[in-house]
Amino acid sequence: MKTHLYYYIAIVCIILGTSCTSGQKQHATEEHTSIQKENVATQPDKAQFPFPDIPVMLTEPEERREFLLAHYWDNFNFSDTTLLNNRDITEQGFVNHISLLADGESSSQEITKSLDALCSHIEQQREACKTFMHLFDEYLYNPNSPLYNEALYLVYLNRMLQSKTIDDATKSTLAFKQKLISRNQPGTLASDFTYYLPNGQASKLHQTPASNNRLLLIFYDPECPSCHEIMQDMLHDQTLADAVTDGKLTVLAIYTEGNPEAWRSDLSNLPANWMVGTDREAIKLNALYDLKAMPSLYLLDGNKKVILKDAPYARIRAALHF
Repeated sequence: MKTHLYYYIAIVCIILGTSCTSGQKQHATEEHTSIQKENVATQPDKAQFPFPDIPVMLTEPEERREFLLAHYWDNFNFSDTTLLNNRDITEQGFVNHISLLADGESSSQEITKSLDALCSHIEQQREACKTFMHLFDEYLYNPNSPLYNEALYLVYLNRMLQSKTIDDATKSTLAFKQKLISRNQPGTLASDFTYYLPNGQASKLHQTPASNNRLLLIFYDPECPSCHEIMQDMLHDQTLADAVTDGKLTVLAIYTEGNPEAWRSDLSNLPANWMVGTDREAIKLNALYDLKAMPSLYLLDGNKKVILKDAPYARIRAALHF
């Protein structure tokens, strides 16, 4: 935590053009000063991230921020494998970089330019490329990451697919992820699929009626522990139950795995007014939806356009004004 706070303070100081080391102004808070003293006392020789030197003629925070994003990695030695394996510098530096890009202050042009600069560095060094591609996957594509961000990840994928140094096998993997992520984006029509009710009757998503122009699409697996926890939250949500009963929302729960016995044995645990079916693994086989983790929740309108994609249940509730 102290390391994270130190880096955060360092970045803020760089953008504002103030000093975070020696010669601090007397108006600094005691808490700020004590944190720095503790860092100096306990980590006297600790290496720090090599932030770029921002030209002194750039005095406005916006200008300094833009320069920092464009040149964030200029002083980093991507050929140094020891440095690459130093999580306090490399991984923390990456996390801070991504946090800056994701804070809502950066334009799409600034984001693209900043990630392009980073990718231009890593594609020249094999070990650096391996290390940073793992970081991109772990922080931006992992749904359990606090920095999970498909939009930034897609910018990274688009850039790396243009690389002339990445091998074809790696590009094929990146292209598959790019195609998968690009599907079912908010504002687009959700991919249609056939599902089967417990009685064997077949239906399609696009033919499923949506009460009050809203449909909550749930991809789930009763054998998944984390899925069970979130499903229980929904099952015990009286507001959700009332909304379905009052015709304000349709819930369609689709089992996407390959154990029909487990699916059938769990049917009695789901509300009778939910529509429940199985796709018989067609969604995964055809890569129609990006099901990285279960459950995966989509909020659709009556025309089956995506309102929210793979969203936490709290965001679903907020969008439904629960």
